[in-house]
Amino acid sequence: MDELWKKIERGQFSPLYLLYGAEDYFIQKTKQKLLDYALTPEEADFNYASYDLEEVPVETAIEDAETSPFMGERRLVIAHHPFFLTAEKQKQKVEHRLDKLEAYVKSPAPYTVFVLVAPYEKLDERKKLVKLIKKQAATFQAKKLNERELEGWLVSRAAEEGCRIGRKAVEHLVSLAGTNMNALDHEINKLALYAGSGNEITDGMVEMLTARSLEQNVFELVEKVVHRRIDEALRIYYDLLKLNEEPIKILALLAGQFRLIYQTKELARLGYGQQQIASYLKVHPYRVKLAAGQAGLFSADELNRIMALLADSDYRMKSGGLKKEMIIEMFLFQLHEMKAK
Repeated sequence: MDELWKKIERGQFSPLYLLYGAEDYFIQKTKQKLLDYALTPEEADFNYASYDLEEVPVETAIEDAETSPFMGERRLVIAHHPFFLTAEKQKQKVEHRLDKLEAYVKSPAPYTVFVLVAPYEKLDERKKLVKLIKKQAATFQAKKLNERELEGWLVSRAAEEGCRIGRKAVEHLVSLAGTNMNALDHEINKLALYAGSGNEITDGMVEMLTARSLEQNVFELVEKVVHRRIDEALRIYYDLLKLNEEPIKILALLAGQFRLIYQTKELARLGYGQQQIASYLKVHPYRVKLAAGQAGLFSADELNRIMALLADSDYRMKSGGLKKEMIIEMFLFQLHEMKAK
């Protein structure tokens, strides 16, 4: 990643780039670097184009890439969502001339920087086209960071803003804001601005200034209920409603959290370590660490009953009748009663 970015910053551009992976932050950062260094703002008006390949055939983007630049030395063409590079079966809105893409990859226009942005965890390595693109293009895989890598990245981001941040503050920041790197980047910028250059971002600043993610609020809501603090759980729930969060979305997140707790408990019983569980379930290791902590608070039988309650709540919410807000209240009280026995 660093080497690719350094080359872009030095003006050493490849005619082809393939950016793929599940970490949106790195993909967006690389795209922005290409925009900043490949074209001036004036050149971008005439020589930058972006296409969504779920809506537009790839040959349209290629025709643009083969067009000579106007009032500049190069063009920048970015093509998003090349789903045909994955193994997923997808109903296509448009037909793609992949032979045109193959021909272009073999002989790209020397005056164009052509970028394929594939926000997918995996590409189909068996496909001839994928093999060809990986051979010809400057390829960057945007992987999700593990817990240690994420903490190291936050320390380096704070340093870039002229600040220090200790491990306790870093852990607190991730516990409040979650693991979305775009959100964490925003929080570091805000915290560094408050702390001031040359100073330390403290745990107190993190507590005072960090915006809680919806997922983190749902995690805390579960924590309050299982520790028999139903009044605090309801306060979090009512605060979410005041923020115009939809009850059906909150219910879906509750179901997702309990599903993760159940899966983590079962896989741990089978001898899987937390890193293995994260890889198997394709979730961030930090989420597995939190779920493992909550899994110890429930028996397997309790988790089965909770999943049944959530399924019933989902049915009632979608079928009408009771107010949606009341359905989640009832679930929280049922959960509280279960833990009070």
